[in-house]
Amino acid sequence: MADPAELIRQARLWAQKWRWYQRNEHPWNRGRIHWELMRREAYARWPLHGNVLEALREGRLEIGAGVLLEPGVWLTAPDQARIRIGAGSFLNMGVMVAAMELVEIGEHCMFANGCFVTDGNHRFDDPDKPVPWQGFTTKGPTRIGDNVWCGANVVVTSGVTIGERAVIGANSVVTTDIPAHTIAAGAPARALKRVEYPAAP
Repeated sequence: MADPAELIRQARLWAQKWRWYQRNEHPWNRGRIHWELMRREAYARWPLHGNVLEALREGRLEIGAGVLLEPGVWLTAPDQARIRIGAGSFLNMGVMVAAMELVEIGEHCMFANGCFVTDGNHRFDDPDKPVPWQGFTTKGPTRIGDNVWCGANVVVTSGVTIGERAVIGANSVVTTDIPAHTIAAGAPARALKRVEYPAAP
């Protein structure tokens, strides 16, 4: 038979993890998140993951009017990290934005399913410490200009700037800056051609 004191310890540990990892699922927190989004004229379809409520209330998560977050979006901005999402931007199902210092997404951007945007990198250089415990490094802010379209499963890495009206092909990994008005694709992503606009009549 299990030791009652050990069962109590295990139950307390489980409850702590449940309160932390499922905090957005608590009805009172879910209502508060919707309230904060409503005040910003933004909307999220549930579930929404990450430390959203804390970041919104502390001003470290800035969301513009008309932003739509589809189910499974994950926004994580621990400590002093900041995320800015411009008005009218659309994050489809399973998009994750993870900031260590600053991730900026412009206005009217569109991210297809499964995109990942970050300004951080996992460390793995300490042979005496498990990789999940080694923390993160950053190459600087990650910035995405207005009207950028990222196809499904695009990864945008630390310190990268994507110029306005760029298009990033599905399954691309963006490791260097992409100029404005450019179609880019690949792993690593490379500029393929300019976005062309019809001549005015």
